[in-house]
Order: sequence, then C-alpha cells, then structure tokens
Amino acid sequence: MKRIILLILGYWLLVFDCWAQQVEYTKADSALVVKLLKEAQMQRGKEHRVFYFGKKFLGLPYVGHTLELGDKEHLIVNLHELDCTTFVETVVALSMCDQQNKRTFKDFCQNLSKIRFRNGKMTDYTSRLHYFTWWGEDNEQLGIVKEICPKAAPWEPYTAVQTIHIDYMSQHPSLYKQLKNHPEFVPVIKKYEDATNGRKFRYIPKRNLRWRQSTSLGMIHDGDIVAMLTDSDGLDTRHIGIAFWKNGRLHLLHASSLYKKVLLSKETFYEYEMKQPKHTGIRVWRMVDN
Repeated sequence: MKRIILLILGYWLLVFDCWAQQVEYTKADSALVVKLLKEAQMQRGKEHRVFYFGKKFLGLPYVGHTLELGDKEHLIVNLHELDCTTFVETVVALSMCDQQNKRTFKDFCQNLSKIRFRNGKMTDYTSRLHYFTWWGEDNEQLGIVKEICPKAAPWEPYTAVQTIHIDYMSQHPSLYKQLKNHPEFVPVIKKYEDATNGRKFRYIPKRNLRWRQSTSLGMIHDGDIVAMLTDSDGLDTRHIGIAFWKNGRLHLLHASSLYKKVLLSKETFYEYEMKQPKHTGIRVWRMVDN
C-alpha cells in the first residue's frame, strides 16, 4: 500500500512539474494573483468582476510584446507590465477564478491558458488567438463570454456591418519573432485567416458612442469587453479595453499605449474614438456570470 501511495504521489508531482515548466512568471506575480483573489472575497461586493479586477491595475505601466519571449510557445504571466490584450486577458482570468471560487495561482494559470489559446489548448505559436475576432469567437464557444448585439431589427445602436479581412500576420511575418524563426507557421496562420475572411458582424459605429446610457447604447454594461475595430491594414481590431459608465456617458478602462499606463479615461469613449482616424467602431462581449 505504501508503494502505491508513493507511486501516485510521484505521478502527481511529475504532472505538476510538467505544468510548471510551461509557465513563466515571477514570485511577485504569483503572490499578487493570490492576494487579489483573496481580497475579492471581502471587497468586491456586487460590483461587476471584470470592472472590479480591472481597476486593481490602474497606473500599471503599458509594455508591449511581453508574450514574445523564448522560441517555444509557453504561458507567460506578467502582472507588472501589460498591453491592452494582456490586460483584458489577466482581468478575465482573475474574474473566472473568483466566479469559480478558485483562488490559487495554478487556478489562475489554467484559466489564462484557456482564454489565450485556441480551444483552450496551448500547442505552438499558431494556437494563440492573435486576432481579437478569433479571441471573441473561441471564448464564446467555450462559454466564457457572449457577444452583446441585438438578434434582429431594430439594430440600434448596431447600425453598421464589418466584413472581416485579416492577413496582416501572414503578409508581414518578418515583424513577428516566431513567424520569422519558424516560417512553417506562416501557412497555418494564413489558413486560419482565410477561414475567417468574408465573415460579417454587426457593430456600433463610433458616431453612436455619443448616445447616452438612457438610449439603446445602455445595453453596454460596466465591465463589458470592447474591441475597437478597423477597416484597414489587414487587421480586425486596433485596441481593446473595458467599458464603464460615468454621468450617463460611456468611458473606457484600458492599458493605453499613449499614456503608457492602465487608466480610467477622463474623456468619453466617443471623444476618445473620434481622435482615432483608423477606428471605425466597436464590438462588445460580456463575461458569462454563472
């Protein structure tokens, strides 16, 4: 019996060691995850999880390309430097843990991996959900988020339609470390791009973001995830963040490349978007709260 117990213990230690080898993080990162999840039990109250955890990172520096480390794809956890995508992913992973009442660093890593990679499974660089259209669709299929959009007319405020045309990665492989080092990944990425191209999605044009909370724009809630769309350069989106309302006007919580930090925008979302000539409008997702 003693030998069987030791064999079982040895197996689980091996499994944990294999899992740990695929995760890159600092002790400060893991400690912060546990601290935030424990605090949420006492402090969050009825506030929307995504908005609650998003505000915990206010002032944190904006740093891009933090996932492009090493040659082999692995899970990178960095809660001390965030770009717009890793900010949203980190917040959603924390929100999932809180929702599940799971509060360990391993729980967080498992959720982060689930939302970052296609079908929740990390294989190589091509399994990462590089375009946000992929991210939204994949995480909706997994039951993590749902897209907020009217199902039939009247379509307000979703009065425009985006036709997807993405090819930026396959057309510019030299700009991506992994694609440059592994040209065999390029046709795989192109296959995924081609499978998405031509699809049509309703969206809220940025001119409609000036509407007040009392209008149909009010279907957007605090904590909803917003993707800012573009119709150029072979991309589908240019920025993502978290929506919130203030004095009846929609605002944005995001990791800003302009201000180099995570912030709650003082200007309205409409004012912000009108300064972005390549932005066309937004699509919106809400975390499914079971």
